[in-house]
Amino acid sequence: MFTGTGPVQPFLSTYARQLGFSSVVVGVIYTILPVSGMLAKPIVGAIADRFRCQKLMFLAAQLLTAAAFLAINFSPEIPKDQRVHFSCDGDAVFDTSINKNPNIEDCLINSLQNRLGTVDCQLSCAMEEQFWKVIASNWSLPEYETNHPATLDFTAHVNISKTTKMEDVVYFMFKHVTLPNGQQREPLCTCGNVCHISTTCNIKCNDFDVNSLVSSASVSDDDVYNMYEFWIFLVLMIMGWIGQAIAVSIGDAICFELLGDKPNRYGYQRMFGALGWGIFSVISGVMVDSLSEGSSTKNFEAAFYLSFAFLLLDFTVSSKIKNVQKTQSTSILKDIGRLLVDFRIIVFLIWCIAVGMCTGLIWNFLFFLIEDLAKNQGCDSQTWIKTLEGIVMAIETLAGELPFFFWSGRILKRIGHINAMSLVLLVIGIRYILYSVIPDPWWFLPIELLNGLTFGLFYACMASYASIVAPPGTEATMQGLVGAVFEGVGVSLGSLTAGVLYAQYGGPWTFRLFGIGALIVCLLHAGVQYLIRRTGNKGSDHEAHYTSPAEALNTLYDDQQELTLVE
Repeated sequence: MFTGTGPVQPFLSTYARQLGFSSVVVGVIYTILPVSGMLAKPIVGAIADRFRCQKLMFLAAQLLTAAAFLAINFSPEIPKDQRVHFSCDGDAVFDTSINKNPNIEDCLINSLQNRLGTVDCQLSCAMEEQFWKVIASNWSLPEYETNHPATLDFTAHVNISKTTKMEDVVYFMFKHVTLPNGQQREPLCTCGNVCHISTTCNIKCNDFDVNSLVSSASVSDDDVYNMYEFWIFLVLMIMGWIGQAIAVSIGDAICFELLGDKPNRYGYQRMFGALGWGIFSVISGVMVDSLSEGSSTKNFEAAFYLSFAFLLLDFTVSSKIKNVQKTQSTSILKDIGRLLVDFRIIVFLIWCIAVGMCTGLIWNFLFFLIEDLAKNQGCDSQTWIKTLEGIVMAIETLAGELPFFFWSGRILKRIGHINAMSLVLLVIGIRYILYSVIPDPWWFLPIELLNGLTFGLFYACMASYASIVAPPGTEATMQGLVGAVFEGVGVSLGSLTAGVLYAQYGGPWTFRLFGIGALIVCLLHAGVQYLIRRTGNKGSDHEAHYTSPAEALNTLYDDQQELTLVE
């Protein structure tokens, strides 16, 4: 499953930007997606439990994910405005204002100035009658003395090393031009004030950097929401997100059913997800870069087809799983409702929300922070920034998550779920504060090892705790509920909060504030759990033993016993 989603999922936000969606619109999309998952998980989980069709829902969700991911590859682009101001007064140049593209940095312009050779740009310029006189006399084109089309179409061969910037305007100087009839001309206008052209042109160049400078959205963000391109992309993204959400939550329920009274071994299964994601997200990135060489845009087709192929393989393998729902709740809503009034479960769900908020920050804004800090390392940082991001992803999954998924059972058995919850918040706080004080993003690499605790141990703890406390026959419902709270409430709320803080205070302060918040919540969580043990439990978490879901239900509502989870 994760080998199938890994080649596409990490790059969907940048793919959306390539389609023409601004960062604001992408942020709105990634706020909607967790909410869609929040609604889908418990609903489909309840249906799967009520009609005992977990496997059917599991397989259908995988096919939905595969179909949605493949369809996203064909999403239409938002129309882009690639227009420049063309002037010919002596030398011929075109210029563009970088105010319309605030993400353009001086390093991009410096990179162009340090390059040799030319860039070919196709221009289609609106022409007035007096401009044709200039063209006819200076470019030796007598056929245009009487024939005056509405536009002048030609190819400008831009001397890229002579790119200059004055305030917020970037100027490109022509070396020569090629006309539609194939003739080349020196683009000069040298007959005084009467020989001057100043007009607007549509432009398309064969260079990614130049296109980045001259491109901007042709519609405002407010107008984008009325365009069919936005809705096609959003619907496909929602379908893919819901498919993944259902497959993961019901897959977890099936996994715990197969594990029986050994839920501590869940981490052994889940670590293979980290293995598939870590390896194939990096392979996909290399493939995209290799197939995009010399192109002005990134070619993601290979990533989408690779994802589709592995998701179909995943469907084939999953269809072989022999899963039988042994129990069925006679009243799912009543059983789940009994859990939701238990104070310990309420604390658990609040913990899921808190960790989800912190996860939303790192999922959506860690690469923002890396790129912002990389700019301080010099202009050459843009040559290695994607490599660094790929290494970060690999360390997070292969060196961080994978071993901790493997060790999670032993860790949970030794320290208990409750202490593990506090530990996760503590490490999140430390990790985010380290991000906020380290100036060189290369030093983030050892910090990524902590992802094993902040996500690997967290996810195993969350999923196994939910499985243990779930009444018999409600396992899929409970996994869906917990996943919905973590993702739909926590991640979504964290993404919104982080976006506001990042725009207001910048990356370091955003991570610092989240880190401090995680430490405060850690202390509160530890204090509340201490009071729960003092007032409501007779034993301790360390004296407990792992129970099957059925045994856990009995102990949960037995006033004479403590709900215990680990040895």
